Amino acid sequence: MTTSSPTVRAAGPIDPAAVAALAVAFYTETGSGCDEQNLAGNLATLLASPTARVAVVDSGDRLLGYAVTTTGFGLESGPIAVLDDLFVVPEARRAGLAGRLIDDSIAWARERGCRSLELVVAPNGRDVGHLFAYYRKRGFHDDGRRLLGRQF
Repeated sequence: MTTSSPTVRAAGPIDPAAVAALAVAFYTETGSGCDEQNLAGNLATLLASPTARVAVVDSGDRLLGYAVTTTGFGLESGPIAVLDDLFVVPEARRAGLAGRLIDDSIAWARERGCRSLELVVAPNGRDVGHLFAYYRKRGFHDDGRRLLGRQF
């Protein structure tokens, strides 16, 4: 790794393979698994979408993390942003990189008129208490809503 501070930037045309590899590592670590071919297609869609931002942490030598933020629109809230994925490689954690990705997501969402950034913490059979504490320290709060899903 270089001695300069890693940069947070939008993913570009040279990044899809590296971002996909980070996503596979993320989904493997969380135990949720993924279809790598489907993931690559979804990533291409996100990179081309004006309603999504794929941000990366670039050390100059390699990517150390990524975040995916998307926007939507609700009757009650108007424009809203969702931090869909956030991952930093284990050896680069506790250096403030995840916080910088969150700040990037917030700035991008504000530019699009969003007044909040939401996220889902999915336990996937694991203890995620540390994640709730982490996000609370960064200004997120549990508003008591429950996310329900239905597959079809």
